Amino acid sequence: MIGPRIKQARVAAGFSLRQLADKTNNYVTAQSLHKYELDRATPGSDVLLKLAKALDVKVEFFFRPNAAAVTLGGPAFRTRSGASAKELESIRARAKDWVEKYLEVESLFPEKRFKRFRMPKVSAKPVRKLEQIEEIAAAVRKEWSLGIDPIDKLIEVLEDRGVKVALVEAEGEVDGLSCWVNDDIPLVLVKKNQMSDRLRFSIAHELGHLLLNVHDSVKREKAADRFAGAFLVPEEAVKAELGENRQSFNFDELKSLRVKYGMSVQAWIYRAHDLGIISNSFFTHIFQVLRSTGMHKKEIGENLPPEQTKRFERLVLQAVEEDLISPAKGAELLKVRLNDFRKQLEAGAITGNVRP
Repeated sequence: MIGPRIKQARVAAGFSLRQLADKTNNYVTAQSLHKYELDRATPGSDVLLKLAKALDVKVEFFFRPNAAAVTLGGPAFRTRSGASAKELESIRARAKDWVEKYLEVESLFPEKRFKRFRMPKVSAKPVRKLEQIEEIAAAVRKEWSLGIDPIDKLIEVLEDRGVKVALVEAEGEVDGLSCWVNDDIPLVLVKKNQMSDRLRFSIAHELGHLLLNVHDSVKREKAADRFAGAFLVPEEAVKAELGENRQSFNFDELKSLRVKYGMSVQAWIYRAHDLGIISNSFFTHIFQVLRSTGMHKKEIGENLPPEQTKRFERLVLQAVEEDLISPAKGAELLKVRLNDFRKQLEAGAITGNVRP
């Protein structure tokens, strides 16, 4: 069924039928594209080559096996000023493509090798007050054996527990997306090129959307924000670092904690306020200072090492090394040129007779 693949690639690229036709210099008309997408006509190899170039995909994309197809549940978006339906649809299409490839690669290995996601038991508890989220976040950390220490590689922690995490290109309005794949696989997508602490907060925020059972009386975005802060820095850790009551802060103190925990200075201020460590008046005063200097619009402190998604790439490399797929297939999955991929394989190869 080539038609749905053509539509998926078109929507992911953010093109209308007319715009895609224009990208092919009208070699393929909008009317023909409509017929192809509905499987009312079959495109020839020349058409597929034109479409692949216009959509920046490999021709093989149109023939991806149905066994890898997925369905995405309803998403929860975190936005700053609203995003168009077209942009959100494009993100969903790209997410679908990425997850399909991910599951296709995982299917090459024994199923028992990979942990399936298990919903933490505490997630069933309904959230009627924001304060309850502290207990829920602590329980999730305990069930996942994370203790109260800083989480060094947040993406790796989630992926090790069956959560799929992807970094995507997106416009300024969209920070993240979370939804369920095939009803049982949690998916978190966040925008690339964010400051590391903002990106980490976005990931934890979207995780909150997936895990929390929020009552209608509680605002979901505030609940997800509270979970993000509590998951990144539990209450016990906050009080160990700041004490239980503060009348003043030094920004250098908070910048040091930002580096240690990978959570922004502003998020630390919110954590102190949420936990009653600072008063409402002092909280208000801090943000008056930030606004007066313009510091409220940016992260405070130097860049931190970026979070990266490496698990999918590792699996592709392993599949190629174990002759489960060809280098050409590996290059297609990673969206890199075959020659560049071959060079990567050669550069990292371990050769020769190795004895235990």
